[in-house]
Amino acid sequence: MARSAASLRTQFFADPEGKFVHDVVLASCRQHGSKIALVDTSCTPARRVTYGAYGGLVECVARGLVAAGIRPGETIGIFLPNCWEFGVAYHAATLAGAIPTTLNPTYREREVHYQLEAAGAVALISDGTLLSGINLSGLPALRHVYTVRTPGSSGSLQFDSLLQTTAGVALPTPANDSRSVLATLPFSSGTTGLPKGVMLSHHNLVANVYQTLTPGEYGAFTEDDVMLCFLPLYHIYGLTVGLSLALIRGCTLVLMPRFDCERSLQIIQEESVTQTLCVPPTLLAYCQAAEQGKFPREHRLRWVKSGAAPLAPELARRFTAATGIPIRQGYGMTEASPVTHLGFLAPELYRPESVGMPVAQTECRVVDEKDNDVAPGEIGELVMRGPQFMQGYWKSPDATAVALRDGWYWSGDIVRVDDDGFYYVVDRRKEMIKYKGFSIAPAEVESVMLEHAAVADCGVVSRVDGAGEEIPCAFVVLRDGEPSNQQTAEKLQAFVAERLTHYKMPREIHFVQKLPRTASGKILRRDLRKLV
Repeated sequence: MARSAASLRTQFFADPEGKFVHDVVLASCRQHGSKIALVDTSCTPARRVTYGAYGGLVECVARGLVAAGIRPGETIGIFLPNCWEFGVAYHAATLAGAIPTTLNPTYREREVHYQLEAAGAVALISDGTLLSGINLSGLPALRHVYTVRTPGSSGSLQFDSLLQTTAGVALPTPANDSRSVLATLPFSSGTTGLPKGVMLSHHNLVANVYQTLTPGEYGAFTEDDVMLCFLPLYHIYGLTVGLSLALIRGCTLVLMPRFDCERSLQIIQEESVTQTLCVPPTLLAYCQAAEQGKFPREHRLRWVKSGAAPLAPELARRFTAATGIPIRQGYGMTEASPVTHLGFLAPELYRPESVGMPVAQTECRVVDEKDNDVAPGEIGELVMRGPQFMQGYWKSPDATAVALRDGWYWSGDIVRVDDDGFYYVVDRRKEMIKYKGFSIAPAEVESVMLEHAAVADCGVVSRVDGAGEEIPCAFVVLRDGEPSNQQTAEKLQAFVAERLTHYKMPREIHFVQKLPRTASGKILRRDLRKLV
């Protein structure tokens, strides 16, 4: 069985060599012309953008950026929820030769500053509502701020101003090597530490789309598909598997700014959605809706994709039993653009509890602590290489050297492979907390808490709550004289919430006398987890 399944994944959907993300998207725009490319449900009524119009907007905004002085290789921040402007801004930035770095639209000022400064962003495309209360001073590289719908503060420009540039503005001469030119700079914490820029080239992203569009597989994407995407486009899952894949394949992409179970079910019916991208919490919400008789009987959903977090086998079975819709689980990471493994939909290969097998031209090893390959059925760390893996971490050679060794990417994830070649994720990356598909770096939360005058030391780990979600929990050593009571705990939570996005706030605060540490000073998180 493994041979027959794996043999389906030897070829790309098309040859990615020398292709740039914007070029393949614009080629699709020319091919599909009057077909609807995007449906933006954040507008009232929903805004529908044809492929022809989308291509025109991308080229026009790219010329506007060049006219504004954006030079090839400079970085542009995109700080937006899912909307048509996000897609246009992203593809226009790459067409102008710039490197988009995408920011979580729930970020606070501290996080926005950190990413823009680390990336050296010279421009920011956002919205006045998101920028309210965020002071962008102190960013010497930042020259331009554009807002898409609500005007920003003095000095910012409307995004529409980029559409007023004449066609006479020349776009930069295309580079020769799609492998060396960066197409995006998302920030990821990797296996530990503060977020780092992940350098993904045009070749990385185009190759990953073509790997995911596996030719000849049962249930594969077609031009007739309508994809619902409420997963954030700033995240590599939504950016590649949602925005880029849908547009390159000629699908219609329906965007929601955030997940709303009831509204998404209405959209599934209204827009005749055939696929949707999910994370386990959204599948749980759909299960509950189906069990309450609220899931639409008349729908065209062929299958749903689950990724970004481990999917409990029971949830997969429960969802399909309640809705009749199969699940295609996948696996990956920002450093892999992101897809490395996909499940199968063919009945004889359908195993929703597995992340499936590697996508085309992705080599995998499962190794023990001595870097020796383990036998089928035994657990070990997953090590991979392929055309989708990053160039390295932005200005972080030490972190790059740890993750990339001799051309192989060391994931830090523990997996096993069965006798048929199907992969199962046993344990996720060391230290990282996964909340509703979002990664939380304990070190980032700890660094903020240590700024509070009452905190002498702290450590952050996760526990699984009643809904099956990992939630961050903080163990805090207070300074002398500070009361270890609920009021102090609430003050600490509010302190973090003011400085980091909401999901990073510790849901529980436990006061302790000291933290367990190694002789070298590292927190023994496994001991803290035992206390939880």
